[in-house]
Formats: sequence, structure tokens, C-alpha cells
Amino acid sequence: MQLEGVNLDRGFFQLTVPYHWLSWVGWVIGLLMVIVGLITFMDGGGLLAAFGFLVIALLSPASLETDLHNIRKNAPQADDLEEAALKNGLEVESWFFGRSSYSPTNDPNDWILPAPGPSTWNQEDRYAPDGDGSALSEHPTKVGTPHPATFATFGVSMILFVILLAISLGMLLLDEKAMLENGEILDDEAVMKFAPLIMSIIGFIWLLIGYFQHKRQQQMIDTPTSLVRSVAVGSAELVGQVRPAPEQWINVVVDGNQHRRIPGCVDFKWEYEVYVCRQVTSTDSEGNTTTREECNWQSVRSDHGNVPFMLHDGTGAIRVESSTFKKKNLGNFIKRWTSSHADTLRDHFKTEFAARLFRDGDVRKHRWTAYALRIGNPVYMLGMVKPRPREELTNEGLDGTIGHSTISVFGENSPGMKANLQRGTELANLGTIRSSAELLMMPIVCFICGIAMFALL
Repeated sequence: MQLEGVNLDRGFFQLTVPYHWLSWVGWVIGLLMVIVGLITFMDGGGLLAAFGFLVIALLSPASLETDLHNIRKNAPQADDLEEAALKNGLEVESWFFGRSSYSPTNDPNDWILPAPGPSTWNQEDRYAPDGDGSALSEHPTKVGTPHPATFATFGVSMILFVILLAISLGMLLLDEKAMLENGEILDDEAVMKFAPLIMSIIGFIWLLIGYFQHKRQQQMIDTPTSLVRSVAVGSAELVGQVRPAPEQWINVVVDGNQHRRIPGCVDFKWEYEVYVCRQVTSTDSEGNTTTREECNWQSVRSDHGNVPFMLHDGTGAIRVESSTFKKKNLGNFIKRWTSSHADTLRDHFKTEFAARLFRDGDVRKHRWTAYALRIGNPVYMLGMVKPRPREELTNEGLDGTIGHSTISVFGENSPGMKANLQRGTELANLGTIRSSAELLMMPIVCFICGIAMFALL
């Protein structure tokens, strides 16, 4: 599949279905829940149908996501980029110690179209254009700006989930109200009376979150993308490929273990967590005691770092001061290691002791998760372009005759623009988003349903 055959403007409605077999299994289960719930609706099956729609919504991709995934899967990458890539999939490093590593096979923030490999880069002049000086194949000036469908399977399913949930809770509220009038239960035993308030609060919070996410997306869609060779001083949107600055890159050793090494990073963060389980005892109103096991991941330590890098869009390169960006999105984790034991006996007993002392539990698993922006990765940013100091140009051996070599990008906000840095091109980042209608309509419906339920009290 080529991008020329994909319509980036999806119109009003787009039916989407999963593109991964595991998601398909869950999607079919959700569909069966909907069918069974609707058939038994009058017998209380409304909640089952509602949660079936929720499952369908959560497993349905965005309107452009499937097509972009198929293009990415079939697009050839440069040999040197393939060699520099981390091994995808699950790798069992030690069955006896329960050690394994996993790199996602589907990276929604990776290149969709072929990207130039290091063997084609100008190693002598990092500011020079590639080839004939045209923009990269995935640059917005070539592919345009995608527009998701107003409603996709996700949006329709979520609205039906909210409506069916409100109807089902309303029916339970009426049943509880009738039981109160008949004296079958006491007022302090009624729980459904709080349903309208809870649903209204959830809808209001959901609407706030959707509003701010909508603003971020619209900023990305509405801001025109500049070419490096012609970018002016001031706020700008830039898209390109990460290439090394004079500071080169960082070969990250996660938590000090050489077996957990991520090469070629210009920005990274990692986290070490332990899976702690403990026994929780509870007593109900009738004095019955039950014990259940409660487990969750607890953060032990983490680290992050960055170095300046070059953003190259094919027309030239510009220096990016990565440390000045407060808002960063490095995408999905690039590698995760799990183990039944810590790296050393000292660490193992230390975490076990802390779990027993502070959580009254025991450590079952250890995991290290790494996120990174690496050499050769696609990058999108909104930032402030500013002139570089003369002494900085002199130290780098630049004479200032190339315009974009005399400026650099900083993570500073400007009126109407919030600076941010994201792994992935504009096409990759917008290809997985939900439309503004889906972000705002669903919480509005949830809020209205919550308010309407007050009439049943």
C-alpha cells in the first residue's frame, strides 16, 4: 500500500476494526456481549451490552491508524537503520531466572514512509541538504496534514456505551426507589442514589481532559510546518529526522546493567519497578471476613537525560536544544526487561525488605522500561527559533553563511503556542488521534445523562 492511495481526509464516518489478531479476539467478545445484552435487555442485560460497546471502542483503532500501520509494515527501511534498530518481539534471556526482554513489534511513532539511512547522510557538513535538497518523503509539505473522521467506530461505540450505561443505571435507580417506598431497604443502604452525581462528575472531568487534548491536536493541525532552509526566527513547527550534533549521542545503560543497553540516544528516560503483592483482609456488614491478594507495580528508581541534536528535514539541519523542552512525548517504550530477581542479591533483599516493611507484601517481579529518542528517529516539534551566540558558531567552526546554521530551536512558549517535542512525524502523531467531536461529544453525553438521572430521584 502506498500513501498516494490513502485518503488523509476521512470525512464524517469511518468504520474501523482491529488490525491485530489479539485485538480481534477482544473485539469479537465485545460484539457478542452487545448482542447478548440487547437480547436480554429487559432482564437486566443493558449493562452487559454497555460494557460490550466499551470493549469494542477501546479495541477499535483511529480512523487512519490501520492504513498507516499497513504502509509502515510494508515500507522498506534503509539497511543501516535496520541494523541500528533494536530487535523486535519477545526474547527469553533466561528461563531459569525468569528473565526476558520485549520490544514492541508495532511502533506507532516510527517512520511510515522510507527514511534516509546514515550511509546517505553528509558526514562532513551536518547542515547540508540531502541529495537535491527536497524535503523528506514524510514531511507535511509533501504528504499534507491528515484529518481524522468526525466519528469512527470508537466514537459511536463510546456514545452508545454511555447511553446504555445511563439507561441501565436509571432502571436500577427506579428499582431501588421502589424498594425504599415499600420498606424493603433502608435509605442508608441505598447506593444507586449516588449514580447521577458520580456520572455527572465523571462527565465534567472527562470534558475538561478532552478539551485540553482537543486544543493540543488543533494546534498541531492548524500550525503550518516550516522547512529548515527557510525557517525564520520566532515560533515554528518543524518535522524531520534526528541526527547527531557535535555532542554526539548517549549510549544508555539502564540501571547500570550492560545487558540493558540502548545505543544512539539523544533523549531518554527509564524506570525500574517491582511487582508487590500483599494479602488484604476485609470485613463486610455481617461480620464475614474475606482475604484477597492485591498486587501492583511500585517505582523504585528512574533516570533521564538528553543531549542537543540536529533536526534534518532533507532541506537542511537545525540544532535543537533538547534540554529546554519541558513537554516531551517519547512515545511507546522501546524496550522492557522483566525478571523474577533483581540484578544483585543486595538489590533483591533490599526491595524485598522494603516491600515487607512498608507494604506488608513480597516482591514477585522486577521490570525495567526504557523510552528514548534515538539517532535516525522521526521527530516533531513546536518551539522558538532563536539566533545562536557568535562564540558558539566560532567554536563549531561555522562562518555564518548558511542561515539555518546560525539559529537553534528552544522549548519556549509563545502566545497561542505551547512548545513540545514528540517522537514521530506529524503524520504519525495525527494518524492515531481521535477527532475533536469524539473527544468532546462523549463527555458531554455522559454529563447530560448524569444530569438527566437526577429527575429519577
